[in-house]
Amino acid sequence: MQVIINGTNNIVVKGPKGELSRQLPVNINLSQEGELLMVNRRDDTRQSRQLHGLCRTLVANMVEGVSQGFQRRLEIIGVGYRAQVQGKSLVLNIGYSHQVQIAPPEGVEFAVENNTNVIVSGYDKELVGNTAAKIRGVRPPEPYKGKGIRYLGETIRRKAGKTGKGGKK
Repeated sequence: MQVIINGTNNIVVKGPKGELSRQLPVNINLSQEGELLMVNRRDDTRQSRQLHGLCRTLVANMVEGVSQGFQRRLEIIGVGYRAQVQGKSLVLNIGYSHQVQIAPPEGVEFAVENNTNVIVSGYDKELVGNTAAKIRGVRPPEPYKGKGIRYLGETIRRKAGKTGKGGKK
């Protein structure tokens, strides 16, 4: 893996999975000492302290992404709901009168297991998460029966249905 620091605020990380670059805020400094990558702040103002933690995590996610990659798993719950990959795009049959096609952004790939589990993978954590959120947003889980697209392991708050008053008179 290769890390290039342009100036004090621009970082480029290259690895086996791909290449990521990011412009960091002005009050954050980057420096490299051997194998260590140091993220420092210029002063101790509240905003600098907040950005320090954020930038450290962003750089760590860049390094992890180009070396190992990220993935987000979604499950499709509902009778007749299913997904498949055609070419590079994802095709969802989720109760609408038409199929929903989702094209992946550059650097993101789709895989489907058992027609109901979708795996979104890539080297940019932010892009993988946003793409998974877009897929979930096509048919979010509804609170009465829980049908829809949810993240693997996500718990859905369920609501009780109508109680009714006995039969008609």
